[in-house]
Amino acid sequence: MSMSDPLADMLTRIRNAVMVKYDTVRMPKSNIKVNVAKVLEDEGYIVGYQVSDEGPQGTLTINLKYGPNGEPVITGLKRVSKPGLRQYAKAGDVPTVMNGLGVAIVSTSKGIITDRAARKLNTGGEILCQVW
Repeated sequence: MSMSDPLADMLTRIRNAVMVKYDTVRMPKSNIKVNVAKVLEDEGYIVGYQVSDEGPQGTLTINLKYGPNGEPVITGLKRVSKPGLRQYAKAGDVPTVMNGLGVAIVSTSKGIITDRAARKLNTGGEILCQVW
């Protein structure tokens, strides 16, 4: 059975794993999930990720990050652009998340990047999700 929104599945798996304080979360691999995991790692929301080719599709394993007292670094994840209603923004209209405390992940012609990088490169695209 095919999945209609694999990115929403990824965000839900991360959200659920953070709520029960798991160290890692595993999911089927896809290129967009790997690129989003790379952005999350670069922004400091996760410790790291591993990609393996086991199984028919491969597996993406994300190592979650917690603070010194066990509080999760990721406090919120929100899918913005959905398959039924895509959300696009021009270069000047890329939104900020919580006045710059969070990050919006944008799919642009230059790859999957953060909202700050999109503004710096003066490029717009599809607003995939918000993380704070």
